[in-house]
Amino acid sequence: MSSESANTNTYQAGSCNIGKGEIRRRQFVAAFGLLLTVFSTASLISNHASRGARFGVFLPAFVFSIGWIQSRRKFCLAFGFMGTFNFGKLGQLSKVASKEDKAADRATAISILTQAIILAAAITGLIFFLPL
Repeated sequence: MSSESANTNTYQAGSCNIGKGEIRRRQFVAAFGLLLTVFSTASLISNHASRGARFGVFLPAFVFSIGWIQSRRKFCLAFGFMGTFNFGKLGQLSKVASKEDKAADRATAISILTQAIILAAAITGLIFFLPL
């Protein structure tokens, strides 16, 4: 993504489909997911749960990953799949007009989803292999 698209406040197919309010919302989701991940890990370790139980950290790690990647990319994967974008008030969606733009948005949404799964799996793997 170019620095120009990173600083824009307008829709760009496959690059940017959310404005400041939506980005803040995703930052909140990332922070919430990070807290859940930390508390889940601490709980599992302090309760001497089996090593296999540590796989339960994947879901909160995934919440963190989704929020973090979307906020960094300035792109909502759900909006990308739905063919919408938002740079106005929260909840005020606009439709993507062209089929080409919708295809670019879906490709970016799939990329973000894949990245989030990989990041959540890496976090889970790290926690799984901690010698605690």
